[in-house]
Amino acid sequence: MKSLSSWLIAIFAFMFWGFRVVTTVLYSMGTEFIAEPMDMTMEVVLLFITFICICFITKRKLLPTIIYLIAHALYYGIYLYQNVMLLIEGTSTINSYMSLLVALIGIIIPLFAFFDVLLDKNRKAHPVDKQTDWFYKNKEYDRNIDERSDRNQYRTM
Repeated sequence: MKSLSSWLIAIFAFMFWGFRVVTTVLYSMGTEFIAEPMDMTMEVVLLFITFICICFITKRKLLPTIIYLIAHALYYGIYLYQNVMLLIEGTSTINSYMSLLVALIGIIIPLFAFFDVLLDKNRKAHPVDKQTDWFYKNKEYDRNIDERSDRNQYRTM
C-alpha cells in the first residue's frame, strides 16, 4: 500500500466496521442508537467476514476484496432497496434516511476497495520506472542495422 488512497480506503473500511460493531452491540443491549442492524445474525456474520477481508485487503489480495464486495452488496443492497422504496412511496422517516446513508456507505467503501486493488494489480503487472524508461522504451535509441554490414551466413566446417 503505497498510495494515500489505499490507506484512506482501509482506514474508512475499519471505521465503518467499528461503527457497525458499536451499532450491533448497542442494539443487542437494547439501547437506542442512530442506526440498527437489519438482521442481527447476518450482521454478526458480516462483521467477522468483513474484519478478515479488510485485513487481507491491506495485503492487496484480490479474492478477499471480491468476497468483501459481494457480501456487502448482498447485505446492504437489500437494505438500500427497501429504503429507496420507502422514499419513493413517501413513507420514509428519519430512521430510514439514516439507514439509506449507512447502506450507501456500506456499498461504496467495498466498491472503492475493489477498484483500488484492481488498479494496484495493474500497476504491479505493468511497472513504470521513470529513471530508465526514457531510454529503454524510446524508439529513438534503438540500435539500427547498418546497411553496409555483411549479411552472409558463413559456415565453417
